[in-house]
Amino acid sequence: MLPIDFLQRAIRLYPDNIAIEIVTSKITYRELGEAVNALACALQKADPDPGTRVAMCAANAPAYIVGMLAILTAGKVWVPLNYRSTAPELERILDVTKPSTVLVDQEGDALLSTYKGQKIGFAQFDEITNQYRGQIPAVTARERDDTQAIKFTGGTTGLPKGVMQPCRAWMAGIVNQIGGWDITKDDKFVVCAPISHGTGTYILPILAQGATLLLCTSSDADDILYAFGNQGGTMTFMPPTLIYKLMAISGVNRTNFPKLRLLIYGGAPMPVEKITMALDFFGPVIATTYGQTEAPQIATLLRPHELANTANQASAGRATWYSDIAIVAPDGSVLPTGETGEITIQGELVMTGYWKLPEKTAETIKNNRLHTGDVGYLDERGFLFIKDRLRDVIITGGFNVYPIDVEGALSTHPAVHEASVFGIPDDKWGEAVNAAVQLKPGHSITEDELKAFVKDRLGPVHTPKKIHFYESLPRSAVGKVLKTAVKEQALNIASRSANPLNN
Repeated sequence: MLPIDFLQRAIRLYPDNIAIEIVTSKITYRELGEAVNALACALQKADPDPGTRVAMCAANAPAYIVGMLAILTAGKVWVPLNYRSTAPELERILDVTKPSTVLVDQEGDALLSTYKGQKIGFAQFDEITNQYRGQIPAVTARERDDTQAIKFTGGTTGLPKGVMQPCRAWMAGIVNQIGGWDITKDDKFVVCAPISHGTGTYILPILAQGATLLLCTSSDADDILYAFGNQGGTMTFMPPTLIYKLMAISGVNRTNFPKLRLLIYGGAPMPVEKITMALDFFGPVIATTYGQTEAPQIATLLRPHELANTANQASAGRATWYSDIAIVAPDGSVLPTGETGEITIQGELVMTGYWKLPEKTAETIKNNRLHTGDVGYLDERGFLFIKDRLRDVIITGGFNVYPIDVEGALSTHPAVHEASVFGIPDDKWGEAVNAAVQLKPGHSITEDELKAFVKDRLGPVHTPKKIHFYESLPRSAVGKVLKTAVKEQALNIASRSANPLNN
């Protein structure tokens, strides 16, 4: 069985259910199946070889879902491209993956204007559906370790790497999502974050159960509120920044989400103080997962009833089916319960490696365990607590400072919207704790006041030596604060201060 087989079974079981809903139209499972099969036939005609790559560069749309599913149906490898990236970066990815076809919307087509390979525009999909209507694509035999997708990591540090996600990882993810979140045919999943990123892992689990993908027109707050308030959204996945944006809207409260039963946050940590605010705002519907592109999305999960327990609110939950979590020391030995070390993942979710980077793969997968680069510990109940990235731990004056602790303290101040904490080299301390802070609209506070606020809560070691105020923190396409960008700016400021003649 392959991941796409979940969709084909749902088409047979729920032909008249609504698979995709937008403000202006609805697509049934039968109609979705026709469009997917037709495009899959077109892709196979263009390139009959199984396992070749098809890239996509587009924003969320019904056609994006059709394209993604058609790639899988055709026995191809999905290569999602970030349409908010730069043309040179996308061209680099296309050069290394060499897809047979690239599916694009109008914006993606313009971004890839110099690309010489074959492109199929979303505007052609209706014509393709009519041309191939009723035809069935050839069945492609695939093995459990065959690559289903190559996703390029778009993190906040380092160069992107092509993660080869095998069929087995997708199968495990589908089962974990359905079982972990109790998805039924009555659910309406609000799609408000890019499908090319974490949201893409929810598409097949929702469709497998005959439920509805409720596609927002945009990530604007008004469109999201309409999906919940007027279209009956029951569940969603959001990065923390989007949750904060909704909570900051005047006059909006939990009554604007009348059927919401599950709000899953991920992609970045959320400080406990913000979790408490989210629970007060949305009610007991908050949940989270932990994973990486290298072990997609759901290596652990924390359900709403578990997160409602204050003892669990700093946790990422417990290991899901087909996954094992272990904390290891620098020498690779497994650490006992309660001790902090590197988080490793073993099991079906783990990637087969990085595309054409065997050395980097060997650095990351050791003894069949994925070394995540994240620091954390397991408690006696098996709950995972994440501290930070290994590379982000600040060693100042001989003490380890985890940025997430300082970020959490800063976030409790009523004037602070969001904070990012990092270390920069310092002659006296080795590294100096720095913070980049975005204030809430209409609020103000001095640097010294905010330092004193942190010192009262965490003590002098954790108190930032310097706080940089931003009107808007720099962010990636999926809303993550770009820690490398704020750190680079802080280093430039420090350099100018040390060498005033260079200013």
